[in-house]
Amino acid sequence: MVKLKGSPRAGLCGATLGFFIGFAAVALFGPTAKIFRDLMGLTPGQVGLLVAIPSLSGSLLRIPFGAWVDATGGRKPLLILLGLGWAGMLGLSLVIYFLYPHGLTASMYPLLLILGVLVGCAVAIFSVGISQVSYWFPQKKQGFALGAYAGLGNLAPGIFSLLIPVALPTLGLTGSYVAWLLFFTTGIVIYWFAGVNAYYFQLREQGMTRDEAIRIAREKGQEIFPRGGAAEGLFHAARIWKTWALVAVYFVTFGGFIALTAWLPTYWSSFFKMPALSAGLFTAMYSILSSLIRIWGGSVSDKVGGTRTGIFALAVMFSGAMIMTISHDYLLSLVGEVLMASGMGVANAAVFKLVPAMVPEAVGGATGWVGGLGAFGGFVFPPLMGLFVQLEGSTGYASGFIIFVALALVSMGILLIFERSVRAEMVKTRV
Repeated sequence: MVKLKGSPRAGLCGATLGFFIGFAAVALFGPTAKIFRDLMGLTPGQVGLLVAIPSLSGSLLRIPFGAWVDATGGRKPLLILLGLGWAGMLGLSLVIYFLYPHGLTASMYPLLLILGVLVGCAVAIFSVGISQVSYWFPQKKQGFALGAYAGLGNLAPGIFSLLIPVALPTLGLTGSYVAWLLFFTTGIVIYWFAGVNAYYFQLREQGMTRDEAIRIAREKGQEIFPRGGAAEGLFHAARIWKTWALVAVYFVTFGGFIALTAWLPTYWSSFFKMPALSAGLFTAMYSILSSLIRIWGGSVSDKVGGTRTGIFALAVMFSGAMIMTISHDYLLSLVGEVLMASGMGVANAAVFKLVPAMVPEAVGGATGWVGGLGAFGGFVFPPLMGLFVQLEGSTGYASGFIIFVALALVSMGILLIFERSVRAEMVKTRV
């Protein structure tokens, strides 16, 4: 007898919860980086590396774990990543509990980096959840579903950036980390019961053949099915040039989103000498806006197409980055931040509207490449922006945004080429 659990809505809710919990793993690094810098005597470059290091593991692990969804669904990979992130957070909490403040010296920097790598494992959940949701929903609804998943999940850093400046004076650094660990633990338990794979994977787990599982799942409304296992999905997606075009754009938009969520607290507090609470509020505004507008961006992509939506969004991002580069006034910089948040959020939604449409037979593999290598920008950008500060002094906090000016232009060019190539392929198909 066939037993199936869940529904597309339940699958979306479970995956979104898992991503929200996992992405909250990096939330403490940005707001508390200044404390580590002062106690340990870190350089701007070291601070940039510290806030970026979770993005290293969080991006690279998206590749194999995202592809693994093609073989197992999403529940098992997601739980493993949550467990690794929990271990890293436990280690950080113990280090701070026993060594803060006087034991946190420069010699502890390598240990913090290692624990940051572990915490970052939970960030890799993104590609797992994207694939899991893609298998649940028909293509005509994927823009909204994936936008809702990523948009609501991405709220975690913004919410924590808002809460941490309030929590630190009340609970202290140690209490804040312990409170976050308890939150993380509770979230893992909830996901254990809420997380559910798409029908095809449930049927395969019950011993059905691939053809029979596809037949029954299709009757239930599932439209997309994996071509093979994790390795096959990765290799197949890698052979399609569209995968790499989307990787390049996502490197700028989502990698930039992760990087700025970690970098902006330092930018606002160091460049404009804002108190921690104000810097946290401005960072939260960026993160929350970029996350929520991603839901709207998904809906727009369903209506007008992912490519056109992405080009428009990158133009908005470009204008915001230009303002941030030249501005030395905090109100003008705030306008630039809002434009960057809006452009990045909508562009992120547009990219993942295109992934299941362009590589439907290897969604997990394509998602792994796009989500993994794309998110790697979150590791690359903060040290680069820290280098501007080291070379130019405080003015480097503004001029470092020239990186995003240039890359927004490059990304627009990529999507223009992408659109022309897709149109040409459609003409050939009709002929």
